[in-house]
Amino acid sequence: MLSVSAFAEKADRDKPIELEADAVQVNDAKKTSTYTGNVILTQGTLVIRGDKLIVREDKEGFQHSTSYGNPTTFRQKRDGKNEYMEGGGQRIEYDGRMDKVQLFTNAWVKRGDDIVHGDYIMYDANAEYAEVISGGSQATTPTGRVRAIIQPRKKPEAEAP
Repeated sequence: MLSVSAFAEKADRDKPIELEADAVQVNDAKKTSTYTGNVILTQGTLVIRGDKLIVREDKEGFQHSTSYGNPTTFRQKRDGKNEYMEGGGQRIEYDGRMDKVQLFTNAWVKRGDDIVHGDYIMYDANAEYAEVISGGSQATTPTGRVRAIIQPRKKPEAEAP
């Protein structure tokens, strides 16, 4: 029903999706499913947690989802690396056609020890492009500005003579 691949392990796309929730409503006519109550979606290394998850399939068969929570979070292993990408916000939207993830309100994304905070974070996996926007005077982050913590990269150790 959902193929979230924007952050990650390419093998996850071919894994089955497991969904847990307190309740589900399926509308075959509209091709939507709404999961509510302690929702946990697992697909390979991907785990999404939230209070509510709505999954929609478009006419071409692409999956789109919106997860809500206080917060809603994701965690997924990065492709080819022993490192995880994780993040959260009040809402996470995934566009399966564009392979794009958007996080809204009190949004944050962490990769390794690097972390970025903002009111809106967009990640386009195809373009390997990210955008972070603050909310200015309407911000939900404490300073109203984008905030990032980027750790120094470890230099390769010099080879012994």
